[in-house]
Amino acid sequence: MKLHMTEHGFDTEVEFGTLHISSNEEKGFRPFQLMVASIAACGGGVMRKILDKMRMPADDITVEVKEVIRSQDDASRLMEIHLHFTVIGSDITVEKMPRVMELTEKNCSMLQSVMGCIHVVKTYEMSTK
Repeated sequence: MKLHMTEHGFDTEVEFGTLHISSNEEKGFRPFQLMVASIAACGGGVMRKILDKMRMPADDITVEVKEVIRSQDDASRLMEIHLHFTVIGSDITVEKMPRVMELTEKNCSMLQSVMGCIHVVKTYEMSTK
């Protein structure tokens, strides 16, 4: 990946087009948004694989970023992210969800990359549709 400076930030070419990154959200994605989105999407993708392997496929998974807390002093660094997973599927059992959440955290490379630096709160709810 190569990033090129622009008038408002940086651009990079990726498989699906140009990614615009800027501290001005009117000109591109803010870096913290990309980081939070990466953590949320990685968690959702890993959860989906785990549910498939446990023979409890999800019909749908939504990951909502409920809250992002940034430091007021430390270069506005990310302090805490609250991810809320909504899992829809008729074969998913309540009893197995704590294990699914544990395995999701353990196997998500983005979550593992920020452990000890960013507090990630993970909650979930289930539905049959």
